[in-house]
Amino acid sequence: MSSDSAHQPIPAVETEARVPIHLRYFSLLRSNQNFRRLWLAQLVSELGDWFYSLAVYDLLFQMTGSGRAVSYAVITQTLPWFFMTPLAGALVDRFSRRRLMILSDIVQGIVVLGLLLVRRPSEVWLVYALLGAEVIFASIFEPARNALVPNLTRTEELLPANALSSATWSFTLMVGAALGGVVTALFGRPIAFIINSLSFFVSAVLLKKIRCEETHLHRNRESTGDNHTTIISALSEGARYLKHNPRILVLILAKTFNGILGGTLTLLVIFGERVYPIAGHGALAVGLLYASRGLGAGFGPLVGDALARGRETRMWRSISISFFVIGMSYIAFSRAPILPLAILALVCAHMAASNNWVVSTTLLQIHTTDRLRGRVFALDLGMLMLAVSASNFVLGLGVDTWKFTPRQLAAGLGGLLLIPGFLWLPIQAAWGHKASGK
Repeated sequence: MSSDSAHQPIPAVETEARVPIHLRYFSLLRSNQNFRRLWLAQLVSELGDWFYSLAVYDLLFQMTGSGRAVSYAVITQTLPWFFMTPLAGALVDRFSRRRLMILSDIVQGIVVLGLLLVRRPSEVWLVYALLGAEVIFASIFEPARNALVPNLTRTEELLPANALSSATWSFTLMVGAALGGVVTALFGRPIAFIINSLSFFVSAVLLKKIRCEETHLHRNRESTGDNHTTIISALSEGARYLKHNPRILVLILAKTFNGILGGTLTLLVIFGERVYPIAGHGALAVGLLYASRGLGAGFGPLVGDALARGRETRMWRSISISFFVIGMSYIAFSRAPILPLAILALVCAHMAASNNWVVSTTLLQIHTTDRLRGRVFALDLGMLMLAVSASNFVLGLGVDTWKFTPRQLAAGLGGLLLIPGFLWLPIQAAWGHKASGK
């Protein structure tokens, strides 16, 4: 398992890079029982999430006919992450990460059932209230999961573990979104809400079976003398850590820039409903567009690993390349005349986005000390969600207030995502060459 050092080199990744990363997925799942349980929990929970998300967005669009209503839902699912960052980071570094994840699953499973009460436009406010309540606990769950992974794996297993997590997200998006669109269209939204609720409880059962030593609990007591560190002192310690480790802050910003792409959560709903409806029903087209995101995200880490071959220097360089691919792909998406070409463009864009996610997460886990990993990943996800919220808010205004067409918005989004590619060039020159002396 990983140590508490500030920088953990990846001694075995480069030698193992000759083995395709997808084959290392199977080896990791076969040999590491605790990680296998964490992965299964992610699998069932995220399948339910995509059933649920498609149903929520379809509900809002059908009841209000407003792209802004969908963007507000996405903002409600993301912006609270940013405001929860101080509390979530302090909790994840102070208490058992596994137990926090179990508690979060149980509460979310109960909350989503409340959506069954929404039956008319006058009750739409309840959707936002329930989404907000759910995301409070999700904002604790995700940094806890990212911080726990190095405690369940060896250092050389981190890259395949994160790549598998990304591939799982992409698989659940592809399958869950496609099935969610079909289930919502054929059987109605309540079934999707019930499936998602059950998935949280199954996830909690799997997490309860994980057995590992959470070393951050011991190290926090040793450093503070007790187990009663205040949130203020925890934040101060985290700020000092970032000040003395600017490489960590740079990696967090890479994920933040990736969050601009989160505006597609609203954009693809609008494209499905207005540009590419199938048989007059937008939910089916939205499901296919979301599924194409998942397909691309699944292949992204495979291509990225084949090019980087486990070398930190190449991993740093791949970030700027990925941003250029994302931007150009969304510009192509904005001009796609038919749905199959739009799907192809989305696959390319999200291959690059997924590579960015895996690389930045792995480098953060390698370079961050265990005792502060919860605070770092809470900030990482909080900044990401702030970018997602801002992107969706602007796109919602673009549709309803500024009267831009969906194609114009997609082109603008693509152009915007070229900017971090250029910004990352001097960053990778400064930090990438210092990564590990390679």
